[in-house]
Amino acid sequence: MTTPRKRMTPEQRRAQLIEIGSTLFAERPYEDVWIEEVADLAGVSRGLMYHYFPSKREFFIEIVRTESERNLAVTAPDPSLPILEQIAAGLDAYIAYTDDHAHGVRAVNRGALLGDDRINDILTREFDIQQQRILDALPDEFHDDEMIRAALRGWVAFVRAVCHDWVERRTLKREQVRELCLKAIAGLLDV
Repeated sequence: MTTPRKRMTPEQRRAQLIEIGSTLFAERPYEDVWIEEVADLAGVSRGLMYHYFPSKREFFIEIVRTESERNLAVTAPDPSLPILEQIAAGLDAYIAYTDDHAHGVRAVNRGALLGDDRINDILTREFDIQQQRILDALPDEFHDDEMIRAALRGWVAFVRAVCHDWVERRTLKREQVRELCLKAIAGLLDV
């Protein structure tokens, strides 16, 4: 069923298409989502869809990029806070973002499984930025410690996995997810 067309600015239309795509890709495997369905749900022609995104892969990559940028924006640290408070605030923001944008988080996680180099580059960049944010808050003597770097990278992956599991299964309360992640980072940093 086609939705009636609504006038939007190009930016609004693009955002609408990404939001619809995030939802569909979160619910179904990549190969089961059709560009025509996205266009129908948005109330636009398939041609307009391809005007914004030249292929299904490009569309999906843009969804992953958008979700990654949103995640980085909401988890930006406040450098005026002590390190553990910065981490806790960023974690709280990530947990809230995961809860509020569960469809986008699911889509990104599905994207990680596709093995596309550009998707992997987006996710690697996000991990690198999150790791660097924590490193920047640590005393200088930690900056060149490869064990700390590896631990932080592992912690970022751990948080992503725990939050994804939480969104999918809801067997823990939000506070338990937070506590689990904070205990893990405290143990890694020995604080």
